[in-house]
Amino acid sequence: MPSIHVLNGPNLNLLGSREPAIYGSVTLAEIEAGLRARATALGVDLVFRQSNHEGDLVTWIQAAGAAGEPVILNAGAYTHTSIAIADAIKGSGARVIEVHLSNVHARESFRHKSFISPVAEGVILGFGPLSYDLALEALTSGAQRKKS
Repeated sequence: MPSIHVLNGPNLNLLGSREPAIYGSVTLAEIEAGLRARATALGVDLVFRQSNHEGDLVTWIQAAGAAGEPVILNAGAYTHTSIAIADAIKGSGARVIEVHLSNVHARESFRHKSFISPVAEGVILGFGPLSYDLALEALTSGAQRKKS
C-alpha cells in the first residue's frame, strides 16, 4: 500500500485549544482520524507526524522524497521563515502539497510570504480541516492520473 506523509509543524499540537476563532475547535488527533479513514478508503497508508522542531520536518521531508512518497505539509510558522524546509523539498525531490487551516492572506502581512509555496506542487488554505482532505484528494487523484 503506498504511503502519504502528513507532516505538521510547530504549535499544531495545540489545535482545539489554540486560538479557536482562527483555527477552530478540531484537534490534530481528530484531523488525523478523519484523514486516516479517508486514506484507508482510497487504499493508501498515512505516516502522520507533528513536531515543533524544524530539523525533524527537514529529515521527514528528505525521507519521503527519497522513498518517492508524497507529502501533505502544514509547516505552521516555518512556512514564513524556513529556507531549510524549502531546500529539503527541492533537494529531495519530494512531491509536496502545502496546507493551512486558515487563509494566511487574510491575516497579518508577515504570513503572506511562504518559502514553501514556490517549491510545492500546490497550496490549499483557508478551509480548516478540509484543507487536509483536499490535499489528500489532490495527491491520490494525481497518482491515479500518473498510472493511466
